[in-house]
Amino acid sequence: MGDDLDEAIRTNAEGPASASDETGGVTQQPLPNVIQADRYLLNKAAFKNRRSLGVRTTKLVPHGM
Repeated sequence: MGDDLDEAIRTNAEGPASASDETGGVTQQPLPNVIQADRYLLNKAAFKNRRSLGVRTTKLVPHGM
C-alpha cells in the first residue's frame, strides 16, 4: 500500500494539474490534498496496529493468599 501511494504522489507531483482534449478533460487532486490523505491513512494504520491505548489494568494479589 505504501509503495503504491508513494508512486501516486510522485506521479501527481510530476504530472500536469489539468489536461483536456476534444473528448473532455481531467483534473488531478491538488498535491496538498493527496499529502493530507496520505497522513490520514498512515495515522489510521498506526492506530489500528497499536495493541492498547496506553492504559494497562492489572490485578494485584498479595503473597500468601
